Amino acid sequence: MNNTVEGYLAQLKSALGGADPALVQDALYDAEDYLRTAAAEGGNTPEAIVAAIDSFGSPEEVAEAYRDSEVTVAAALRKPAPALARTKWGQTPLGRFFGVVIDPSAYGAMFYMLLALATGTAYFTVVTTGLSLSLGLLVLIVGVPFALLFLAVVRAISLAEGRIVEGLLGVRMPRRPRMLGVQGNLWERVKSWLTDYRTWTTMLYMILQLPLGIIYFTTVVTALSVSLALFAAPILQLVMHEPVIRGFYYGYLILPWAIPLVMALGVLGFFVSLWLSKGIGYLHGLWAKTMLVGRFEGAAIQDAQRPV
Repeated sequence: MNNTVEGYLAQLKSALGGADPALVQDALYDAEDYLRTAAAEGGNTPEAIVAAIDSFGSPEEVAEAYRDSEVTVAAALRKPAPALARTKWGQTPLGRFFGVVIDPSAYGAMFYMLLALATGTAYFTVVTTGLSLSLGLLVLIVGVPFALLFLAVVRAISLAEGRIVEGLLGVRMPRRPRMLGVQGNLWERVKSWLTDYRTWTTMLYMILQLPLGIIYFTTVVTALSVSLALFAAPILQLVMHEPVIRGFYYGYLILPWAIPLVMALGVLGFFVSLWLSKGIGYLHGLWAKTMLVGRFEGAAIQDAQRPV
């Protein structure tokens, strides 16, 4: 076994090959945090590092423990299928289509799409302002500390966005920050974070979240508005006794025989809106995992919630 923290982390990463990248990030952070803390308490001597490694466990044992706990936690958090989905009719194509109305993941994805406009605006502002000030202040003595603070904020937002994605879209995301990184002065820390490609993919994700948020918000609001308008138009026409569909100087009456069809289209549009939200949420979950977590060697995205 390697008797350095860096060597142990490399072995643990290798032992976790093929695991979910979010799980790998959590395991590496926990291991580094424990080993460096324990070594510091012992004076950071070689003997203290060896003792910390021995007490933490071999990379193979730790990797196996994390894999087992991941399976247990995933099983405990997995939501049971709705009662309708377990019926014979609920397993038919028609039943699955209309069963989306009781699917929590569809509503979670729809809420995320509405929320994305606010988060996208905030992320875009943070990145553009932080980059501009960091580059402008590099010539001053406060430039490096400010750049380090900005990169720390980006990492914190990445973790927070991951928790939102996991909670609303059902995609396994990191529950710990990235590894603490190189130990040393400010220049070494900034260099380490700047050479981490995930720093730049996270910034790109945050910048693109604004146009994506606009698209998501517009899509959901438009889909729900059209569905509601189709369902409510015949009712309003009957109540107001006049056409509610108007174009320039003309009004268009919905004929009595068409009223049920128009209202049915409105209801159908709501189901389509849920399926559209669920599909976009699934794709965005994959996008978020790729940009915010990345892929460790041999790792694969295994637990993204697929639309059914």
